[in-house]
Amino acid sequence: MADRRERPAGAALTLLADGVGLLHPDARVLEAMLTGWEQQMLARNLAPTTIRTRTRQVRALVAHANESPWCWTMATADEWFADLRSVKHCSLSTIRGLQVTIRGFCDYLIDPAYEWATVCQERFGVTPVQIINEANAAAHVADYEGQPTRRAFTRSELVMLLEHVDARASTRQGLGVKGWASVFRDSVILKVAYGYGTRRNETRMLDLTDFSANPHAPEFGSYGVLNVRYGKAQRGSPPKRRSVLTVWPWTVDVLRQWVVEVRPLFEHATGPALFPSERGDRVGAGTLDHRLRGYCGELGLDPALSFHSLRRSYVTHLFEDNWDPRFVQEQVGHEHASTTSLYTCVSSDFRVRTLRKVLNNTAAAALALGPDTSTGGDH
Repeated sequence: MADRRERPAGAALTLLADGVGLLHPDARVLEAMLTGWEQQMLARNLAPTTIRTRTRQVRALVAHANESPWCWTMATADEWFADLRSVKHCSLSTIRGLQVTIRGFCDYLIDPAYEWATVCQERFGVTPVQIINEANAAAHVADYEGQPTRRAFTRSELVMLLEHVDARASTRQGLGVKGWASVFRDSVILKVAYGYGTRRNETRMLDLTDFSANPHAPEFGSYGVLNVRYGKAQRGSPPKRRSVLTVWPWTVDVLRQWVVEVRPLFEHATGPALFPSERGDRVGAGTLDHRLRGYCGELGLDPALSFHSLRRSYVTHLFEDNWDPRFVQEQVGHEHASTTSLYTCVSSDFRVRTLRKVLNNTAAAALALGPDTSTGGDH
């Protein structure tokens, strides 16, 4: 075996004493495996949240199979994924993510550099194997695998939602009901998420200092550019940053009223967060989902509409208003235009207007040419 100083982070014999018997060896070795895998993922620069999620997923398979990882077979994986699909109705993308996790964990166990195969053979008389391969892995054949019910808000639905939340805040304020400022905050959050096309975590992580002036659009004042610092990270990378230009003047009025008049009423307004919560420095992601579901439920809107639907609406409405596709792609931070196109849910009204415009132009061009006299015959 390799010298201890030459072993990588997460190697078995840096976590277990070589040749020393263990009390409850199955449980001790499993915990050492998971600890070593966490160290390996940290060395690969994966985010702590990703590491915690993947560790939890491996534990879920252990619990389902009631077997230790060195006893897993392909049948172990097949039974788990069949149960997730048929009983728990997990989506294809969820299954694929779980398979990526289990494949990565098994790759770690069977890699000779980490010596787990040797340890398991010596202690249990069996070695771990890779249980996810081309035979039982879900094929990735489509660009988009999200639920087909996911869509953007229509313009009328969006107006209905925002007017509903605004009216609730105004009514509560007029009656002196406690909590009206929180409802007002919800309205501003929804408007900012739609007005800048930001994701849920990008929105909740905004700070007051994330806005700056756009010298090419001085009419927006100090709210001409939004600097998103917690964009969706690529694997093994820190959160991706991007700058989003203000495109609609109404967003500036919303932000100024919030920052100047309402935000200071919160107990934690002394912190940097643009959106403090009632009990903490920053509103939580779960709170955003819960509040939006509640408002949509009160209006009887489609349950498939989610916080991410606001981002879809931003992309869709910019396209419908004839903004340049490349500009829209840069605004939402997509590396590829094909990704932006997946967010586009143009309304039937827009399609009808586009069709009518083409038909009218075609008819006008035909009339301008006049009757066809090229044959010279009588018809």
